Amino acid sequence: MPGKPVVTPFFHRASNTWSYVVRDPASTAAAIIDAVLDFDAPSGRTSTTSAQAVVDHVAAEGLDVRWLLETHAHADHLSAAHWLKETHYPTATLAIGEGIRAVQKAFRPIFNLGEHFPVDGSQFDHLFTDDETFAIGGLQARVIAVPGHTSDSNAYLIGDALFTGDSLFMPDGGTARCDFPGGDAATLYRSIQRLFALPAGTRVFVCHDYGPGGREVACETSIDAQKRGNIHVRDGVSEADFVAVRTARDATLAMPALLLPSVQVNIRAGALPEPEGNGVRYLKLPIDQFGKP
Repeated sequence: MPGKPVVTPFFHRASNTWSYVVRDPASTAAAIIDAVLDFDAPSGRTSTTSAQAVVDHVAAEGLDVRWLLETHAHADHLSAAHWLKETHYPTATLAIGEGIRAVQKAFRPIFNLGEHFPVDGSQFDHLFTDDETFAIGGLQARVIAVPGHTSDSNAYLIGDALFTGDSLFMPDGGTARCDFPGGDAATLYRSIQRLFALPAGTRVFVCHDYGPGGREVACETSIDAQKRGNIHVRDGVSEADFVAVRTARDATLAMPALLLPSVQVNIRAGALPEPEGNGVRYLKLPIDQFGKP
């Protein structure tokens, strides 16, 4: 029988992101998933208020953070993983899926980062392969590659809890967009079928929720609930139907407000660019590269 981790969610309202502390109930071992670095785009200011709330919880519970896990290189918020490792958890392993190499290769020319910017994933401590296993104390965890939203997307099955990243939202929220570089709706459909093959009672924790219809934001559902009620990909929806719906939906979506700052930080494992000669760090804004003309 799989273990039942203790899961504590944290909601970042500015980006509608859920971060998680996942702990082994039989020990102090824990992991942090998809932590957020606060970023105010108009001023260019960063802050660690949201990440500090996670740190405070870890300290209050006396946890030993073994892993800093990223489900993918997010396009809607800056990752706090680098800050967490540098300031609080230097022995934790900062990890993402091996597909990050493809994301780095796609975005290096867009941001003109130059040949000196590595595209081998070496900014991270570890790159997971599909079906790789690891442990959080006595909890067994498995990596499930779920490309489609992005080429580096992973889900983490930790005991009976599945952390889907952006692949699945709450059932009334549907699924993630597939129009970013490396995205593909048919690939996402096939990835989700792998998740739907898990036991019906598997707890599902999503990375984002937008409170469709005005309901309160939520983070937890189940494989059974997804298969019965996901508005995009429930049982009985064919791959062709999903692709048609997803493609039509994506055509109506604006680019995420923080895509440009987020991606160039997140392909660095959450590290900000190095300071220039005046001691200031700069993010790049490529002109006329995204969006509709």
